[in-house]
Amino acid sequence: MIVLSADKVSKSYSEKMLLESVSLFLNEGDKVGVLGVNGSGKSTLLRMIAGLEQPDSGTVMRAAGARIAYLPQSPNMDGDNTVLRQALAGVTPDGNGLGEYEVKAILDRLGISDFDAPVARLSGGEKKRVAIAGALAAPCELLVLDEPTNHLDIAMIVWLEEFLQKFKGAILMVTHDRYFLERVTNRIVEIDRGALFNYPCNYSKFLEMRAQREEMAQGALRKERSLYRRELEWMQQGAKARGTKSRDRIERFEALQGRVQTAAPEAKLEISSVATRLGKKTMQMQSVSKAFGERQLIKDFDYTLLREDRIGIIGRNGCGKTTLLKLIAGIEPPDSGEVITGDTVKLGYFSQECEEMDPDLRVIDYIRQSAGQIVTADGTLSASQMLERFLFPADVQWKPVGKLSGGERRRLYLLKVLMEAPNVLLLDEPTNDLDIETMTVLEAYLEGFSGAVLVVSHDRFFLDRVADKYFVFTGGGVVKQSLDGYAEVLDAPGDMPKAVDAPKKSAGKRETDANAPARKLRFTYREQVEYDGIEGAIAELERKLGEVEEGMGRHASDYVRLGELASEKERLEHELAEKMERWVYLSDLAEKIGEGLPHS
Repeated sequence: MIVLSADKVSKSYSEKMLLESVSLFLNEGDKVGVLGVNGSGKSTLLRMIAGLEQPDSGTVMRAAGARIAYLPQSPNMDGDNTVLRQALAGVTPDGNGLGEYEVKAILDRLGISDFDAPVARLSGGEKKRVAIAGALAAPCELLVLDEPTNHLDIAMIVWLEEFLQKFKGAILMVTHDRYFLERVTNRIVEIDRGALFNYPCNYSKFLEMRAQREEMAQGALRKERSLYRRELEWMQQGAKARGTKSRDRIERFEALQGRVQTAAPEAKLEISSVATRLGKKTMQMQSVSKAFGERQLIKDFDYTLLREDRIGIIGRNGCGKTTLLKLIAGIEPPDSGEVITGDTVKLGYFSQECEEMDPDLRVIDYIRQSAGQIVTADGTLSASQMLERFLFPADVQWKPVGKLSGGERRRLYLLKVLMEAPNVLLLDEPTNDLDIETMTVLEAYLEGFSGAVLVVSHDRFFLDRVADKYFVFTGGGVVKQSLDGYAEVLDAPGDMPKAVDAPKKSAGKRETDANAPARKLRFTYREQVEYDGIEGAIAELERKLGEVEEGMGRHASDYVRLGELASEKERLEHELAEKMERWVYLSDLAEKIGEGLPHS
């Protein structure tokens, strides 16, 4: 069932064409991730789908009765509302949507516990989390989410993944969290130079399919350029090309010339690693403590920074991660202890908030404030050349900063920090609002960076690529040093509290006595029903898969039908893999029950 259709939609702002005659159809059960470089039009597409903007041409139509819940990238809220009232704003008076109890549970999972606090007192990140709760609580057939993982810690993201996996309607979202895309989406759409490309798969398969598409496109372009050179020679012969019989050929040449000359070069976002020499004496934190009022964030923290440290800093929102970076950078003074900085240390601090930029300042002048040129492994590069490498072409470099999108400003800010050639990098949520292409290049840059890196991030993929040790905030001001990845840290008992906790016991119920006899392991009612029918469900999925594969053979020459069948095969294979995994778990549990093992 089609929930929404956008047909031949175009949208431009002043001279920039964002979307040119693109079409998108959303069916019930579609979970679609929208990708593209910053400024390509992703948020604009979401606003048009949500009905908040109108296309210049084309139509956006929703199915009769289809409701849309929309999460903007930067929510605007009524400051007089309480947290709970704001989160319940989308719940209809007839009771459709989640009730107050469920909304409170979602807010609690997202780290918001003061339900009566006025919205005006909340930080930007807290407002985003309240807006997420409101979007999830509202009754809808289509969820439209713009950067839902921003301002969430890792445990919250894991919970949100599970929530969206179970959501029965359609989802359209912009996110640059690659693990999140991998685990939630069953379809990717990519915006590239005004066009929209559809991939019926999750993120890892998308990378493979996009590489194939780009290779085919480059091959076709090479052929057209070769043909253009031959036709150009024919045109330059003069007299023979002016005959009446050659008019069609001349028109074909002119069309070919237009395609070749307007074809964009293959964009490569890259920057060679540059750093000032770092001496033997780096930075040392001795018995550093910091509190705000009665909240002890950091207590007696000691660490000597190594020259090529790669440290990920993780913990719940508000635990003190940003404060630790500010202590190291000298922005915040410690209450006690000291931070000793070596003479050769040159800090580069990329803040979470993104520094204030003069909207009237030209892009190239913003970068020249840091350096007019820089020495890299590829030689000395000017500010203009560095901007080119960071996907700011010549025509954009002379525009005012105010014309850039939020993500483009973050990318520009990142380039400025790197242009200053630091040898100790402090990165506070560097992946927020950056597109995946920029993040991939940043990861490659950090791999070759000849200095120390400390990074606060909720992006698990980024942490896996960048960090080889962790500072873990475990509560009460304790900062634990760990070699484990974030997943092991989250699973470790006694470490960071999870957002995905078991439901709390209701008041008045007596806790189980520690000396009471252990309960025997047994199925829940739902598990028993699922176990009884799971083998039949697996057999049915295998039968359907066989029928689809036979259909693909019969319709090998029908491109449209073949694409539909390939999408259905992908869905069935994913569902079958999930059922098989569940069957293994339930079978193992049934075996333990048969042995009379106690409940753990």
